Amino acid sequence: MAPHAEAANGHANGNGSIVPVPSPTTNDIFVVNSPNVTYTETEITSKYTYRTTAISTGADGKFVATPKETKYDFKTERKVPKVGMMLVGWGGNNGTTVTAGIIANRRGLVWDTREGQQSANYYGSVIMGSTIKLGTDSKSGKEINIPFHDLLPMVHPNDLAIGGWDISGMNLSDAMDRAQVLEPSLKSLVKKEMAQMKPLPSVYYPDFIAANQEERADNVLSGTKACNAHVEQIRKDIRDFKAANNLDKVIVQWTANTERYAEIIPGVNDTADNLLKAIEQGHEEVSPSTVFAVACILDKVPFINGSPQNTFVPGAIALAEKHGAFVGGDDFKSGQTKMKSALVDFLINAGIKLTSIASYNHLGNNDGMNLSSHKQFRSKEISKSNVVDDMVAANTVLYKEGEHPDHTVVIKYMPAVGDNKRALDEYYAEIFMGGHQTISMFNVCEDSLLASPLIIDLVIVAEMMTRIQWKEEGKDYAGFHSVLSVLSYMLKAPLTPPGTPVVNALAKQRSALTNIFRACVGLEPESDMTLEHKLF
Repeated sequence: MAPHAEAANGHANGNGSIVPVPSPTTNDIFVVNSPNVTYTETEITSKYTYRTTAISTGADGKFVATPKETKYDFKTERKVPKVGMMLVGWGGNNGTTVTAGIIANRRGLVWDTREGQQSANYYGSVIMGSTIKLGTDSKSGKEINIPFHDLLPMVHPNDLAIGGWDISGMNLSDAMDRAQVLEPSLKSLVKKEMAQMKPLPSVYYPDFIAANQEERADNVLSGTKACNAHVEQIRKDIRDFKAANNLDKVIVQWTANTERYAEIIPGVNDTADNLLKAIEQGHEEVSPSTVFAVACILDKVPFINGSPQNTFVPGAIALAEKHGAFVGGDDFKSGQTKMKSALVDFLINAGIKLTSIASYNHLGNNDGMNLSSHKQFRSKEISKSNVVDDMVAANTVLYKEGEHPDHTVVIKYMPAVGDNKRALDEYYAEIFMGGHQTISMFNVCEDSLLASPLIIDLVIVAEMMTRIQWKEEGKDYAGFHSVLSVLSYMLKAPLTPPGTPVVNALAKQRSALTNIFRACVGLEPESDMTLEHKLF
């Protein structure tokens, strides 16, 4: 949506119609020429026809497919707000790495490595590091691709204010050294700035994380069970951070230790009112992450869970819906699981019957140390094991009802490898005429360097969703559902609104993200039929 020299309200195209022109104060790199799209100084509005296929079953038992069209209006705020990112577990591997990375990008740092000079970048971020096809050049037929970040007016990570909490009071420079992720030459360049950053005291309930984390817990709020005082302190921390940095919005993200699963107990965490009452009474099945979620929900601050535990118990989801607050989760999808969700999608869509998946990984960072406790490992095992379910269920040719590939996940703590997680996967499949195919994969995942760009993406997308409203024709505008399933591309165990199917296939997740943003500027989903090149 590039600025033009013509009048601010539009210019005439070759057909004599008026093309709305974005304000020259924006950084937009394209403009949509359509009567269904309108630009004002404050908003982009679009009329969009959503096309799907409705299926019914006829009297003869055959499926009847009926094309269906629904007209929607989208309204997107154009002004990019000043945004803060607050991380729970700010002093951990992910928190220190993403903070150092943003500082390095903000300052345009270059540092020496064994392989030569390295410049700061946002590789690994789908928003900052990838492109999307805008369309096809009308003269040359060449595809035109633009940075994903330029599809809509999005926050730039360089502009984020950063803060957060941690059970360890170590300043971020020392915590960065403890994490052993970044090159010493880079650390020396950001050390002074990060030494001035210290996490706020966090919530610490020993029953929810491994006992081996106790020695780190020197920066905690008083009390070892949920209470209203903890909720109110977190709310105050967010408000103070917002005021101190003159922010319009804050996004909070859990990147702390994996917790054990909380039991779902009727009368305790099954409804919004029961959950609030359970916090007030200090019930032992309310986790620290759920306390953070509740605090954010009450102030309508988006909260994203980057770990695998069941933070969003039914009562938390109901509370978010009640307050119209955004939540998203669970568990960053960075290395082994991202490969799995892509490869399994490929195999099953190729008609190859996957019969078993064996996933083994070992790592030596603090996450691995925490996961050496069985209860915490179980949370991770669940999030890593369910990523193939929707792909299997979609292929009734290969898999009969109730049939599912064997799937085993093993995680071991090996201190020597540090943050360089070793992931070994074996995919065993049945092919033509009783044959078999085995794919073995060895993946060295530099864990925090893969997770940090996801933290950035989740913040950018979650903030963007707070500026989008939509409605069906003839109805009133509203925001998206409180559960932001559009974040699924970045998460292992996607949280979806109640009654909504879970999608784990990586290509479908990215397509959903892309096409929702395209709809906001009145563009159809991009077709790969390339019929314009076949009509000869």
